[in-house]
Amino acid sequence: MTNRWWKLAGVWFLYMSFGLSMASLAPLVDEIESSLRFSHAAMGTIMAAWQFLYLFAAIPGGLLLDRIGAKWGLAVGALVIGVSGILRGYADTYVELLLAVSLFGIGGPLISAGAPKVVSENFTGSQRGFAMGIYISGPGVGAMIALLATQPILLPMMDGNWQRLLQLWGLTGLAAGSFWLWVARHEQRYRSESGFVREVFVNLKSMLRIPAVQLILVMSIAVFGINHGMGNWLVEILKQLGLTADQASLWAAVPVGVGILSALTLPRLATGRRRFHILIVLFSASVAASTLLLFQPTGLILLMTLVFEGIAAGSMMTVLLLTLVEVPEVGERRAGTAGGFFFAAAEIGGVGGPILLGSLFALNGNFDLSLVALALLGVFLIAAVFPLRRWLEPVEGPLSRGF
Repeated sequence: MTNRWWKLAGVWFLYMSFGLSMASLAPLVDEIESSLRFSHAAMGTIMAAWQFLYLFAAIPGGLLLDRIGAKWGLAVGALVIGVSGILRGYADTYVELLLAVSLFGIGGPLISAGAPKVVSENFTGSQRGFAMGIYISGPGVGAMIALLATQPILLPMMDGNWQRLLQLWGLTGLAAGSFWLWVARHEQRYRSESGFVREVFVNLKSMLRIPAVQLILVMSIAVFGINHGMGNWLVEILKQLGLTADQASLWAAVPVGVGILSALTLPRLATGRRRFHILIVLFSASVAASTLLLFQPTGLILLMTLVFEGIAAGSMMTVLLLTLVEVPEVGERRAGTAGGFFFAAAEIGGVGGPILLGSLFALNGNFDLSLVALALLGVFLIAAVFPLRRWLEPVEGPLSRGF
């Protein structure tokens, strides 16, 4: 296996630990709330805490990556994520848990923006989309492990001690960082260009004036609002349908598994004009999932609903980010900075999604209004594809082959 594939494996492991940490709280909501004695609304603020800090760390993180290189940028990100997980295991109050989860928002941007930077530097063409699909499956695998193993296996093994389990996920992050440093050990010493940061800020206004970039950043907010809102609260939404905690965790793993398959296939196909068709399919699947959950589905209908959710969640962010990186004025050289801007904007939705769903639940005691809100975000995304296509199609050239 060539060095670039080893690097991709390292990025995948980093993103897998990212997914473990991100999904670790969802199957432990009841245990944490009863242990620390706070409400669903308070839990929503904890779930969104790291996204809030992420808002302010994403752009500096992207600049840091373009300055020091992916090797050390990703390693620092893994260290911070690992420490965040370990500190969660020592939290005995709402404030302590809030601060520990918030720390994840400093390390997260380095992983999120560093991964596409590694891919853009080592892969081209359809292989780039395939490589992005592979690494983006990492969070899905991590989330699937957290959802499937927490309640039926790991929590009983640890005598119900949720804090020890969160520490285990933190140690996994440190292991991922060590593996990454090993696979990237032959990477040449990174030399940033003279005056690079000054150049970035000089060109920042012109980059943000590009209509396609502006729209992609707004769309990223909606995508993350859907993904983080549904991802954090799906177990509780399913419990509202009458499922037990174990059953809800098992069913919640369905969209994660489907999302992995989605991430491995759809981004590779999302080239040229076909990309816009795929975005419409993904956003439509998200709307269908949120709408069907309103009718409290069971059996095969519930399975179909969660498959729709998995198809959407697995690839929406990847295809949208791929679209941004391939905007001509962005390119490979600014992939880290562009990724920082993408995730800085997106995490507005990452913060708002979990808080919105928790707050709407507190208003009427169910998730109906929350699901309506998620469906409306999906409708907006479908509508946004059409102007985006109009602005970008002229630059696609001979790649504009599709459905």
